[in-house]
Amino acid sequence: MCELLGMNANVPTDIRFSFSGLARRGGGAGPHRDGFGIAFYDGRAARFFHDPEPAAHSEIARFLGAHAIKSLTVIAHIRQANSGAVSLANTHPFTRELWGRVWTYAHNGQLRGVKKIPLNFYAPVGTTDSEHAFCWMLDQLRARFDALPSPARLDREVHRLSAQLARMGVFNMLLSDGRTLYAFCGKKLSCLTRCAPFGKATLIDEDRSVNFAEETGPDDCVTVVATGPLTSDEDWTVIEPGTLLALRDGQIANSVCLKPPTRKGAAKGVLTC
Repeated sequence: MCELLGMNANVPTDIRFSFSGLARRGGGAGPHRDGFGIAFYDGRAARFFHDPEPAAHSEIARFLGAHAIKSLTVIAHIRQANSGAVSLANTHPFTRELWGRVWTYAHNGQLRGVKKIPLNFYAPVGTTDSEHAFCWMLDQLRARFDALPSPARLDREVHRLSAQLARMGVFNMLLSDGRTLYAFCGKKLSCLTRCAPFGKATLIDEDRSVNFAEETGPDDCVTVVATGPLTSDEDWTVIEPGTLLALRDGQIANSVCLKPPTRKGAAKGVLTC
């Protein structure tokens, strides 16, 4: 299946280190060779780069590796096609406008029967189950709220819609409007928050390390979400299936679960809420 990478920070941040690890899995160290995409938010708008070629061999990916595009919120995706042809139209992340903001979405997994769900305002450009699910989510949000709701209300609604889709198969998702980065774990997702004191990190899939103490300020805070850990010497936390994380200002601002909060019996390194 595909792999996801998301970042949310309290100051504009360069994601090239993490993205280079993800890109290696796109047809290099991993089988996800059916295209990649990445979105960098700048306020309500975003810069998008897509390529149906493998990220490990893409000229666009090499360009991104050579140019720092700092952003508060980033969503990236490498694809291993299981629904829809390998094409630019089917390359994540997908984007639409809602309430005067650019919404960006990327999905990992398969959703049985999702294309049978009727759509209203939004329509897919490509043929993936992922994009159909995105259009349905935005249809539901548009019908539920006349204008951008408070973060807490939106958190609950995004979780409710994500949980519905998760009942149709595997639904790991990243979603953002530039204000919040949502990460829903249907089966497999991990996260990591980097704050002072910063240390060294080494990529799993590439011979590359960075000392974040030399690259960051004392008040910087960044949370990274990925399908699987990207570094070998940092403490990644496994997100419990059914959990939606709402990331704002580089930290987990809210965590919404399918079941009541649990404190006892949680495995070490597993995020529960």
